Amino acid sequence: MSTSSAPNDSPVSDAADSPLLQVNDLSVVFTQGDEEKEVVKRVSFSIERGETLALVGESGSGKSVTALSVMQLLPYPVASHPSGSILFKGKELIGASQSALRTIRGDRIGMIFQEPMTSLNPLHTIEKQVSEVLLLHKGMSRDQARERMHELLDLVGLSRFHKRLKAYPHQLSGGQRQRIMIAMALANEPDLLIADEPTTALDVTIQAQILELLADIQSRLGLAVLLITHDLTVVSNVAHRVCVMQEGELVEANDAATLFANPRHPYTQHLINAEPAVRVTARAPADEPVLVAEQVKVWFPVKKGLMRRTVEYIKAVDDISLSLHPGRTLGVVGESGSGKTTLAMAMLKLVPASGRISFLGQNVMTMKRRELRNLRRQMQIVFQDPYGSLSPRMSVEQIILEGPRAHGLDWNAAKEEHEVCQALERVELDADSRFRYPHEFSGGQRQRIAIARAMILQPKLIMLDEPTSALDRAVQVQTVELLNSLQRQYDLTYLFISHDLKVVRAMADEIMVMKAGKVVESGPTAQIFENPRHAYTQQLISAAFEVRTLQSETD
Repeated sequence: MSTSSAPNDSPVSDAADSPLLQVNDLSVVFTQGDEEKEVVKRVSFSIERGETLALVGESGSGKSVTALSVMQLLPYPVASHPSGSILFKGKELIGASQSALRTIRGDRIGMIFQEPMTSLNPLHTIEKQVSEVLLLHKGMSRDQARERMHELLDLVGLSRFHKRLKAYPHQLSGGQRQRIMIAMALANEPDLLIADEPTTALDVTIQAQILELLADIQSRLGLAVLLITHDLTVVSNVAHRVCVMQEGELVEANDAATLFANPRHPYTQHLINAEPAVRVTARAPADEPVLVAEQVKVWFPVKKGLMRRTVEYIKAVDDISLSLHPGRTLGVVGESGSGKTTLAMAMLKLVPASGRISFLGQNVMTMKRRELRNLRRQMQIVFQDPYGSLSPRMSVEQIILEGPRAHGLDWNAAKEEHEVCQALERVELDADSRFRYPHEFSGGQRQRIAIARAMILQPKLIMLDEPTSALDRAVQVQTVELLNSLQRQYDLTYLFISHDLKVVRAMADEIMVMKAGKVVESGPTAQIFENPRHAYTQQLISAAFEVRTLQSETD
């Protein structure tokens, strides 16, 4: 199937009275063998200079494919355009030659990808990656590129980062990596910035900072933004206009204020109303807690000098105590680097720690490896990214059976099949899915598989480390409902780690707020949300729930 226009190498025209970007009747078809699948169906929209347009929808709605079509980054000829036109400053992009597209990509159109850790090259320093954009498009000398790099770092709020240009991506926080991606995208002062889920995996306070940064840069540089996201809180904070996509079709488009106040399409109403229900505690704490921690510390030594002497410590977890009772959920919240995941790893004795940790009445700190191995059947963990935690080479059945086999459970083939089918049915997946592989499932389904893997061992305690952060809001709601249902049925105890306070409010009986390795506030969920005492807790809640719209700024 051919594209809708022939190659066109004419220079970009600048029709000031026409939209900066005009997408008309765009369709995208993926061809695999004899099969064709239309993933974008006759979509039309435009973006004016200085405007933010949000494309929203659940995973698989076609929003990212539409954005990649603008940049002509789809895997052609597997992908094709049976219909449509994409005009940027009057120039047709569909069918344009690679040389013509190279003058536009990264120069006139910049792009921020969803996950900076996978978008940045782990083998190259930050200096090399940012300067590459300037050397390639601007023909700058290395000295000129370094000077421009300092300007860009100041622009994205990394003025203190100048001495760390030799750092590698893994040495930066999530917020710093995302700011570096923004600096790279803005290096050549583009006219259009495409931001594909730029804040999905970030803490609420970092998310707020990135959104404020984008709004500030937009007002200063006058660039247009095409925002791809499933987070309607983000959309309400930054978008002037909104286009809603469902299964490849544009089902509703309007200015942000009107769309949120009066959504017309049922799917738009579904997205807006997809909020996790506030947790209603059904039971008081039991007498005997499942998990007790007293004065737990996890300090990582910093060694310097020829003799590698310890000169100081990074206090990831600093003197924390907690008590977790059967059938209840403790929510642990805080920014990246606050120590919440390290605390969970210490509870499972996966990192060295001091203090006292008691699980089911037994002191795990004094246990030997073999004793602890037997106890670990009762404590399981579900990770943030199911695609990364599920082996792509193993079938779902093999993944779920990994735990029972590792613990030496003497199950015959019939017993294994029965247990796997039951585990999948518990998480509301079809038993026949056990023969498939992780890449054949959606993000929400993969997370259900990860939960089934934990559940098959019938644990008493499950650590949930950001299990919903990468999921669409509607899928988040389904996952929260599933976890709450499993907790009621099997009397499960959860330690729930998250930066999404809306999800925490729907899951937790009690909340513990961490900052820089310490607990700054803790208490019942209702008390924390209705009357937060600590300034940091107030900041987190404000960043998560404050909603504003830019409609008034555009009038």
